Amino acid sequence: MPRRRKSPISRWLPVICILLVLAVGGWFVMKWLQYRKARFTRYPEFGINIPNEYEIHGIDVSRYQNIIAWEEVAKMRSSHIRLGFAFIKATEGIGNMDPQFQRNWKKSRQEDIIRGAYHFFIASKDGKMQAQNFIRRVELETGDFPPVLDVEQRNGVSKATLQKEVKEWLETAEAYYHVKPIIYTNVDFYNQNLGEDFDDYPLWVAHYYQQEKPRIARRWSFWQHSDRGNVNGITSKVDFNVFRGDSSDFRELLMP
Repeated sequence: MPRRRKSPISRWLPVICILLVLAVGGWFVMKWLQYRKARFTRYPEFGINIPNEYEIHGIDVSRYQNIIAWEEVAKMRSSHIRLGFAFIKATEGIGNMDPQFQRNWKKSRQEDIIRGAYHFFIASKDGKMQAQNFIRRVELETGDFPPVLDVEQRNGVSKATLQKEVKEWLETAEAYYHVKPIIYTNVDFYNQNLGEDFDDYPLWVAHYYQQEKPRIARRWSFWQHSDRGNVNGITSKVDFNVFRGDSSDFRELLMP
């Protein structure tokens, strides 16, 4: 009995399927790359490019910004952008307080700038004692941000030790202020040293000098996108941040 010859369509069907899969996959990759890419606009008054998709902008400061004229910060505008919030360094390690903290904390409040206080974490020191240092110095009020933990270095300890001490800080601060603290770090440090065990905490993430959004799988709340901004009333360069969300989301994050 003669063998039935395959039709041209049946012979080409596997190739067609492969091409369809590649085309659909390529479309999804293209859309993902478009999503990852951030669009920026140059604001000469601030001296930097600022990502377009965000409506709430702010800065973070410490003693390195010297004496700040907060009334000038509050008045500054560039097009539709104003500086609506500021993260202020409060403490470091077990016993240190930023020498400008008390002034910055008081003056920013007087100018109706939403404020947050952060602690610079030293992983080789006891996490609970570091949290107690922060608690002694920082009185949070209604409308402030929750406490913030700035963790960027291992300081020679193991990953397990780092995570243990970070948890001690977070749990001690949460027990005292009755709100989940915010974690500040950069993308690589979070992925390599913290990860999913800390995904329940709001994240403020540093990610500079690249025309894309932070390369991190989990959701973030704040993006520190530049460390080179100019602000009236501040004599040195300033870190700039955006909040991910609208004004309603922003208010929900604040201390009740």
